[in-house]
Amino acid sequence: MPRLSEVIAALDALWPPARAEQWDAVGTVCGDPDAEVSRVLFAVDPVQEIADEAVKLGADLIVTHHPLYLRGTTTVEAGTFKGRVVHTLIKNDIALHVAHTNADTADPGVSDALAGALDLRITGPLVPDPTDPEGRRGLGRICVLDHPQTLREFAARAAARLPQTAQGIRVAGDPDAVIRTVAVSGGSGDSLFDQVRAAGVDVFLTADLRHHPVSEAREQSPLALVDAAHWATEWPWCEQAAAQLDAISERHGWGLRTHVSRTVTDPWTAHAPSVTPPSISGAPN
Repeated sequence: MPRLSEVIAALDALWPPARAEQWDAVGTVCGDPDAEVSRVLFAVDPVQEIADEAVKLGADLIVTHHPLYLRGTTTVEAGTFKGRVVHTLIKNDIALHVAHTNADTADPGVSDALAGALDLRITGPLVPDPTDPEGRRGLGRICVLDHPQTLREFAARAAARLPQTAQGIRVAGDPDAVIRTVAVSGGSGDSLFDQVRAAGVDVFLTADLRHHPVSEAREQSPLALVDAAHWATEWPWCEQAAAQLDAISERHGWGLRTHVSRTVTDPWTAHAPSVTPPSISGAPN
């Protein structure tokens, strides 16, 4: 079996920490470099549910997309929820490693996995990494549909192929508009509207779209918008990342067993559809 340091070196080769944004917190959070690793669990969020799942699974390493301590901390006291995660991991000899923005822009990265889940053909990055001479790395992906669909049909496609969440799929645009080209970006994407408009695509699928950016985007162009849950747009990366580590393990003869958590850690737990008419009950017309 490989040591943790060997597995981490392989993960860092896939998602070099130097390519993370300066504000990010990626890399190994806890773990003994000399400890042996036989079982690895991939998940989006390093929350207590995932730590408990790793304990039940007998995992030696958890790889998550989101950092545990994005803004740093002065304590890992077990009375805090993040401190309790750390205590659970250390008590059970489980390491935690994070690949966040360095995985977003990788080749393949988070948006490649999202496009793959939707069965889209990728033509290139939405925001190319200027340090990549091959032009494959970068944030988001520009894609082409296998055949034209209406926006309504494309939204149904996203709802069927992404993991189920309470939010489901929100749409801004004419449901009957014909969609041929798509931009995707896993995670929060409303800072990318300028690049999406410049790409000239028909629809942008991402997450965490806010009222004012969406309202302004819709006023500026006919670009359609599809908003999925943040967790749902990033979960496909876990399967992609596990497959990448499987391939490395096979090459080195490590015999690692990789697992992808199916635990839904999206924070929203229920959705109540609106039933009031446009003129809100009790409000003056």
